[in-house]
Amino acid sequence: MEPTLITNRDFIIVGQQAWDTEIGSNCKNIALELSTNNRVLYINPPLDRITVFRNKCDEKIIKRKRMMRGEENSLIKIQENLWNLYPDCMLESINWIKSHFLFDLVNKWNNARYARSITKATDFLGFKDFILFNDNDIFKSFYLKEFLHPKTSIYYSRDYMLGTQYWKYHGEMLEPELIKKNDLCLANSQYLTNYCKKYNINSFFIGQGCDLSLFTSLKQQKLPDLQHLQQPLIGYVGALSSPRLDIDLIAFVAKANPDWSIVLIGPEDAGFQISELHLIKNIHFMGLKEASVLPNYIDALDVCINPQLVNEITIGNYPRKIDEYLALGKPVVAIATEAMLMFKEHTYLAQNKEEFVQQIHLALAENTLQKQHQRMSFAFNHTWENSVNAMYKAIVQTENRLMAVKENYR
Repeated sequence: MEPTLITNRDFIIVGQQAWDTEIGSNCKNIALELSTNNRVLYINPPLDRITVFRNKCDEKIIKRKRMMRGEENSLIKIQENLWNLYPDCMLESINWIKSHFLFDLVNKWNNARYARSITKATDFLGFKDFILFNDNDIFKSFYLKEFLHPKTSIYYSRDYMLGTQYWKYHGEMLEPELIKKNDLCLANSQYLTNYCKKYNINSFFIGQGCDLSLFTSLKQQKLPDLQHLQQPLIGYVGALSSPRLDIDLIAFVAKANPDWSIVLIGPEDAGFQISELHLIKNIHFMGLKEASVLPNYIDALDVCINPQLVNEITIGNYPRKIDEYLALGKPVVAIATEAMLMFKEHTYLAQNKEEFVQQIHLALAENTLQKQHQRMSFAFNHTWENSVNAMYKAIVQTENRLMAVKENYR
């Protein structure tokens, strides 16, 4: 492994997820890895008025309001070199504004308030020449480069945000500008890297880390809800989201192979709950499972699938679940997307529903021990350490380039 390229620097991380979020977060994992060699201030998104009004009884909102009143410390040390700030400001809820001009005007005012809160914390901690890392926050952090004056500014693209209604209207105008004005952009999929390169030549693919610690020492557990099912077991593990998963494809696979058991493990959204899948006898819904037993369910499957819809929401996403499948040596069949190309040597990719079924047959037929070991080795190479090291290289390359440009103008 190459030595760490950046040490003893200060990083400020802003984004969409608070530190106390219950779901997995790329941004948190990156912050933890950065803090092994640098000082990191992780900023929770500031509150806005509509969120406070709608969730005024939520304990997290009550806690935030106490901090804003100065009744609790809003700057918390998580561990050595890592702090978490709860901003002491309230932003206006403005996404309902249809005028781009008025939205930008109030958004800049919001950004200024946010920046003042961050500056108080950086002054207290003595942060100097810091690197500003923006985790896909198009609105609240749009003007932070101008207000905070970082030595280097980074925009991190991990999702195609414009595929969702909330971000689309104003985001189609603002995100390209945000990408363009940052010193460099980082992305966790090749699709998003190419998207960023349209607006900023200093755009780099840094891959994706995954926490595969649950998969390294699998503890055998009985899974009674699977024991009565006919084999082979063809399964998906994860949230069953109708905007992201192809319900018709799942139904086609099940109907074309009634001797297979199609196992769906995860919580269902409304689209899945009312779908015809519940009427197909060889489709089995397992519901939400504890994270600690998910590796056991994956291990029990004969083939793991990712029956993804290809749309604006999904096309650029890094499919973290593929790493989880491969970490247990499982054969994987998925819909081919640009983001899946990096997995093509270790998975079976299909262009349509007929190919999807064919690839499952092939995956069942050639699941050798050698292939299993190759899949596991590939997955365990996707660490946060490797991803952050790629980030370091991109930062050093960009900073050296910017320094050379400045020297030429002197």
